[in-house]
Amino acid sequence: MTVNVIQIRKKGSLTLPAELREKYGLNEGDVFTLIDLGEGSFLLTPRLSQVNRLGDRVAEILKEEGVSQDELLSALDEERQRYYREHYVKD
Repeated sequence: MTVNVIQIRKKGSLTLPAELREKYGLNEGDVFTLIDLGEGSFLLTPRLSQVNRLGDRVAEILKEEGVSQDELLSALDEERQRYYREHYVKD
């Protein structure tokens, strides 16, 4: 276990040491959960956005299946048109 000392700056910001940001793949804008454990102790854990996590998973699947972004957008447009015809166009 490594011990690091950090300082609260203006507006309450903290800077995590570069070695920890690199080790855990942390970037500007990442969101964290801060839990007050009581008696002056805190637990700080990164919280990956569900949107980012799901977007990354979709990108992995598309790559595995060999589907391009253009193909995906075209298929989504076709599906949108089909849905519209089925639900809103009266014969």
